[in-house]
Amino acid sequence: MATRKIRKRGLDVAAVAGLGMAAGILATAAVQRHTLESLRTRLERLEQQSHAQRHANLASQQRQHWELLSKAMDDPELTEVLDIFEIPVTAQKRRQYLFANALYTNLLCYYRIGNLSRDEFFKHARGMFQNPIVREYWYATRHQRASLTGTEEAELGQLIDDLLLQLDEADTDEWWVVGEPPLDP
Repeated sequence: MATRKIRKRGLDVAAVAGLGMAAGILATAAVQRHTLESLRTRLERLEQQSHAQRHANLASQQRQHWELLSKAMDDPELTEVLDIFEIPVTAQKRRQYLFANALYTNLLCYYRIGNLSRDEFFKHARGMFQNPIVREYWYATRHQRASLTGTEEAELGQLIDDLLLQLDEADTDEWWVVGEPPLDP
């Protein structure tokens, strides 16, 4: 009988120890889960801050781009610095091309910061490229876009090239229905 009591007490001690160990494991898991959740929240906040900073940087770059183009358009001597077109152009045409560049860059910036979807970018570009001067600008700067291979800007440039080809081949005057808007990635 004494042996049975010792054995029973040994089992009770083992059960209590096992329960204590299980409780310790559960407590550790709860602490780890809380720590992981806290880290995930901090990571999401950092990603949001990074995204906001990227938008602020793009907006600042856009502003600087416009200021530089404005100075060049206002001063014929500065406009000559930006004469990077494949064909010789007059001073007036150069200024028009610079303004076309500003229009396209603005559209590109709106897309990059998320103010426009790819579909909306396409539709705005379809309207913008109805202007013959904007089309001339686009064709005159083709060689510059060729160096952008593998970039998002190159993809959008190809989208515009395809759109212009479709517009040229269309047998309708209803330009607003030409081309298939791309799916957003």
